[in-house]
Amino acid sequence: MSQSAAQAAAFFTEISPTGRLWTVRDSGGYPAPMNSQGQRAQPFWSSEARVRRIIKRVPAYSGFDPEELDLATWTERWLPGLRQNGLLIGLNWTGARAVGYDFTVPEVIARLEGTRAPSP
Repeated sequence: MSQSAAQAAAFFTEISPTGRLWTVRDSGGYPAPMNSQGQRAQPFWSSEARVRRIIKRVPAYSGFDPEELDLATWTERWLPGLRQNGLLIGLNWTGARAVGYDFTVPEVIARLEGTRAPSP
């Protein structure tokens, strides 16, 4: 499993029990940088420590502040908005350039449904 795949898998594993995730924001809003395929992706991380590490180590993110989101709001409000705006979702980006896997909204929803415990 590649580093990016491991980080993406960790995202779903880590947000499932906590119901929390993180993004970054500055006075201009939320970033959605272009990936190598020319598509825009908004990044999200599974812990505050992960996002703070990116802010500290990646110059492009040094002016951003972490923003905590609850999973229910993210799935009910953010994901439909990201889909409508044609954005991909970057999960647990890491490294000196903050890179990793980008997913479509349907891919994220399918993965989320796969990590939730079945209802009784």
